[in-house]
Amino acid sequence: MLLVAPGNGEIGERLAEELADIEGRFAAELMSDLPCVNELVGHVERYRGKMLRPMLVLVSGLAASPTGRELTDGHRVVATVAEMVHMATLVHDDVLDDALVRRRGETVNNLRGNETAVMLGDYLISHAYHLCSSLPSPVPARIIADATNTVCEGELLQLANRENWALDEPTYFEIIRRKTASLCGTCCRLGAIMSDNGSPHADALYSYGEKVGTAFQIVDDMLDLTGTLDTVGKTLGRDLDKGKLTLPLIHHLRTVQPARRARSLAMLGDADTTGGGGSSPREVVELLNSTGSIAYADQAAHTLITDARRLVQALAPSSARELLLEMADAVVTRKF
Repeated sequence: MLLVAPGNGEIGERLAEELADIEGRFAAELMSDLPCVNELVGHVERYRGKMLRPMLVLVSGLAASPTGRELTDGHRVVATVAEMVHMATLVHDDVLDDALVRRRGETVNNLRGNETAVMLGDYLISHAYHLCSSLPSPVPARIIADATNTVCEGELLQLANRENWALDEPTYFEIIRRKTASLCGTCCRLGAIMSDNGSPHADALYSYGEKVGTAFQIVDDMLDLTGTLDTVGKTLGRDLDKGKLTLPLIHHLRTVQPARRARSLAMLGDADTTGGGGSSPREVVELLNSTGSIAYADQAAHTLITDARRLVQALAPSSARELLLEMADAVVTRKF
């Protein structure tokens, strides 16, 4: 399901056609002469959900275009590449988190094992750069490669801080800036620079995408604590299970008095998100609500979206600019 359904007027119809084209390019690029590979690719295509990153490329491209209507084949290639890179990170994330469910179906690692999942993620990455190399300029490939490097650095920084119960907010924000927000910002930047005379807007659109991506990850982290499998559609509670502190937990542990902090740490360390014993998800949420920590994280996401909206207000009025504003708002109202 799209973060914003492209069903509003002419731009909605245009984006529906563009996204269908990207889905076709995605499938064509990954086609193999080996049935076992095609079966796995068919399975991972079920991971496709909100299509946030391709949408950011396309809508930023339209918003930066002098006419508000022009997209090139390069925009479509880059949008497809961004989705491949994102899909690869999802496959690899499920291995890191021992996740069992994504998009209400089995993860690749649960279905076929970690070895297969790792290789499938690598297959997606290699094809992303194979497709990007078809562009006449090497610049987009270098920009995408730099963003992918940054994503990997963010994941490594997060791994280095597992079970670091003293993790501070600046480090948390650096983790999510790198692992999530950098690719979203890059999608917006590429959308702009590939539009004729759109480069002057590239920095503002990068910042917009980075803020939207950061807010998106904060909301995702909150849903990992407060959501349900039926609504979110993936294995929940993995952050806590893996000792990954997110903004509500960081705020709670910073806010409480030392004696209560020790009790909170004992409770969080005993949390069992599977319901098999220990502290329940409901008890963890109640603990965080007692210090206003979930509300604190929610406010942080809303502040980022307010800043993101301000950045795109400087663009010339167009239906694409309005859609960028809608997409930003949808990040903090989503329940999945």
